[in-house]
Amino acid sequence: MRYLLRNCLVYTGSTLLPHHALLVKDGLIEAVLPEVAAPADVPTVDARGLSVAPGLLDLQVYGAEGQLFSVTPTAEALASLTQFAFRHGTTGVLATMPTNSWPITRQALEVGREFCQQQPGLLGIHLEGPFINPTKKGAHQAAYIREATVADVDELLQLANGTLKMMTLAPEMVSAAVLGRLRKADVILSAGHSNATYQQAAAGFRQGFSAATHLFNAMSALQGREPGLVGAVYDSATAYASIIADGVHCDFASVRISQQILRQRLFLITDAVTNSQQGAYQFRSQANYYVDAQGTLAGSALTLPLAIRNCVQQVGLPLEEALRMASLYPAQLLGLDHELGYLAPAYRADFWLFDQELTPRATARAGVLTWW
Repeated sequence: MRYLLRNCLVYTGSTLLPHHALLVKDGLIEAVLPEVAAPADVPTVDARGLSVAPGLLDLQVYGAEGQLFSVTPTAEALASLTQFAFRHGTTGVLATMPTNSWPITRQALEVGREFCQQQPGLLGIHLEGPFINPTKKGAHQAAYIREATVADVDELLQLANGTLKMMTLAPEMVSAAVLGRLRKADVILSAGHSNATYQQAAAGFRQGFSAATHLFNAMSALQGREPGLVGAVYDSATAYASIIADGVHCDFASVRISQQILRQRLFLITDAVTNSQQGAYQFRSQANYYVDAQGTLAGSALTLPLAIRNCVQQVGLPLEEALRMASLYPAQLLGLDHELGYLAPAYRADFWLFDQELTPRATARAGVLTWW
């Protein structure tokens, strides 16, 4: 299949190109070229004057439309999650399982492994726990927090068979042997739900942690006499950090300050949940976020387009940068920026079209375009 997407404003991931078109062939981008130079013998698709940008990537999302993968880890829950994300311009997700019982954690990896083979929209599984610090558990279930052993990690890795892409752990709670086993399997280590001192967190980044999970939330704070995990993230030359830009999980000023420090190392996640009245995680919506049965802040009601809009309208970031925070930067952390995160020749034709209000109007994965 070969076609030309024309009549659009192109955000390539590195620059803004008015009066340009995308030439798509067999699921890849063949060229980004001026409309006046477009070949005349190729079928065209009218982009209706919309903007087009690389497909969005959400590395922390739990469920959608009444189905929580973190409660019922089934193929149906994953289908609901990935389809909802796709309708909101998100072409790749890491379905996330918070601290849960060992059988459910195992089931999440088994189901994720099978689903990844059927649906390219699922990039893998993110395990948020169970190897975390109970003092920073947030809405996680204390009964399921456990001490990490090499045997436990080996079991998870065997079940996942390459599907476990990211794991949130507390650096102060995990041994060097466990970290080494996860690093050998190319699992991204993200520091979170942690009460680490600055020294412990900085040592974690030297030992293989490459990210921090939902900056500010469930982690030791930056203080004058103890910089904590937040300070260690700021001070690192390489560590990425995800952030929930809903104005509830952290103030928009905190997003702005963090972006000024971290630049391309700060990326957006939704941390999105949905209403649930069963299982270990029961949530109800409250304004534009969710709480658990005890009223503890538990997750967001964000989509990535809404997070991007907040970054532009509330944080004051340029749209180009906000788009990169939800596409290029997570692709870099995943090690996929050679095929995702840019609209450029030989890159996968994953993109979304949106209007001036950042409302998704169409999404394409591997060049197959669906209008909303």
